[in-house]
Amino acid sequence: MFEAIQEIQVSLTSNPSMRLHDYQVRCIDDIIGRPSVALWLEVGLGKSAIALNVLEREHSAGRIFSTLVVAPKKVAEETWPEERKIWTPGLTMTLITGSPKERMRKLMEPTQVHVISRDNLVWLIETLEKKWPYDSLAIDESQGFKDPGSKRFRALKRVVRHHDLTLLMSATPASENLMGLWPQVYIADQGARLGKSFTAYRQAFFESDYMGWKWQLRSSAEGQIHDRLSDLVIAMKAEDYLTLPDKIEIDEVVGLDERETSEYRRLERDYLLAEHEIVAANAAVLTGKLQQLASGAVYRDDGWVGIHDRKVERLLEIVEEANGSPVLVFYWFKHEKERILRAVKGAEDLDVAMWNRRAQKVALAHPQSAGAGFYLQKGGNLIVWMSVPWSLELYTQAIGRLHRQG
Repeated sequence: MFEAIQEIQVSLTSNPSMRLHDYQVRCIDDIIGRPSVALWLEVGLGKSAIALNVLEREHSAGRIFSTLVVAPKKVAEETWPEERKIWTPGLTMTLITGSPKERMRKLMEPTQVHVISRDNLVWLIETLEKKWPYDSLAIDESQGFKDPGSKRFRALKRVVRHHDLTLLMSATPASENLMGLWPQVYIADQGARLGKSFTAYRQAFFESDYMGWKWQLRSSAEGQIHDRLSDLVIAMKAEDYLTLPDKIEIDEVVGLDERETSEYRRLERDYLLAEHEIVAANAAVLTGKLQQLASGAVYRDDGWVGIHDRKVERLLEIVEEANGSPVLVFYWFKHEKERILRAVKGAEDLDVAMWNRRAQKVALAHPQSAGAGFYLQKGGNLIVWMSVPWSLELYTQAIGRLHRQG
């Protein structure tokens, strides 16, 4: 397959109707000729456009012949093919999706770029590892590889030495802490900058409590890590390059009545709501149960039981106040989605194409599935969070779907 790909002769042409920003052109020029780059740009700065133009130029120059792009499922299936049409229509691309048989058939198609979801990456490596055909790799949302114990990282680790070009892309490579940098950087340099193992990296730059459960950065370690990555990372903040309308965040306080407040306090105190057969086994479970109750319903073994509809009622008011403007609703619990679909007329699952045509008035999405990689700014400018997630990464990425250029 690799030999067949090498024989393809393609005349590449850029899309004359689209124009890159000056900072994007500088990024492309800076990346060309380098073996690995971490393109860690804030949301909205156009990482995929930069990456596609880099791949087009490197393929055209004959420095690379076969590229693998790895991305979250919906980003792989929708964003990358659409972005290729916009920025590099001359770059041939095949999406590796479907059943195993369909994926095998698509693998044999002559093309310059294969795009695959992270979910199918382990399958791909197990299928092709002995004759790995790719000499270049691009990982979109590289923070998805921040766990060194994950199957996808351990599988990818076996083949990274074959790549002459590696591009890492993320707006939030270390939103929680710097511990998750090591696996991402290893993909790019096989341990040259941060060490050959995660254990060595952790011991060099972090210190633990006496039980070894919690780790925190050593003093001055952050600067040392930044220095080691200075020749790998291209980092940019959106505020330095884009002029966007202000993001206005409004905290809505939705109160509970006396009975609902009493149930919340009872669960908080006793880990138990006997009348609803709800038990919290430990403090961690209790935290989730309390957040569920605050949202309006609590899960038990046979499903969920409703407690109140305060948030859904407020959502109805917000939709009415929007006066026809599209509203994107991020939910956290499945019961939130079910209750919204029952109560809000016209509410439906997010469809990216329909949303960007402003054909959806109330679109529902989960930040884990639609919080990164999608361009939704054409469809509206209003977001409602039914429950705010604990993860800063998910929160920041999801807001960035609308608060971006265009």
